[in-house]
Amino acid sequence: MTSTERYAIQSMSMDLKRVALGVNSGSIVMAEKFLAEAKKRKSEIKSDYPKYILDIFSHIDQLEIKRKKTAEVAMMYSTLLQNFSIS
Repeated sequence: MTSTERYAIQSMSMDLKRVALGVNSGSIVMAEKFLAEAKKRKSEIKSDYPKYILDIFSHIDQLEIKRKKTAEVAMMYSTLLQNFSIS
């Protein structure tokens, strides 16, 4: 993983954390903005990664703010990506 990709994954992790906080606090506009940013970060990541990381990337595209579990799922993905980026 290059330093640029590490930065992109860490940024995606923070964007997803902000999605979770936005949904949880009722700030849907903020959550939608940061979800769009997280989805955009995928274009910065090119390397091959373990299957579970690739699964997270594909599930991020399917996240919708309208679902009740979005905050929990976004926080889980954020934590998994953060842990992956520091290992």
